[in-house]
Amino acid sequence: MSEHHSGPVEVGAKMDLAEHQKTYNRFLLASKYGTMLVCMLMIAMAVGFFTTGGFFGGLLVFIILSAAGFFIL
Repeated sequence: MSEHHSGPVEVGAKMDLAEHQKTYNRFLLASKYGTMLVCMLMIAMAVGFFTTGGFFGGLLVFIILSAAGFFIL
């Protein structure tokens, strides 16, 4: 039969809360900028493939939107 524990099952080391917060903030930052870059890439690909902009038009749109996104964020 199973035993009944009265305390926590895990008795590992204490969690370093400052390091946890720093890691979480970096994860949020990477998620925010990564999402922005993927969205800018999709917009630039749409300009390059579906308009008369071509490769260089899409590249120009990507560079301009990425610079604006980094400035805004």
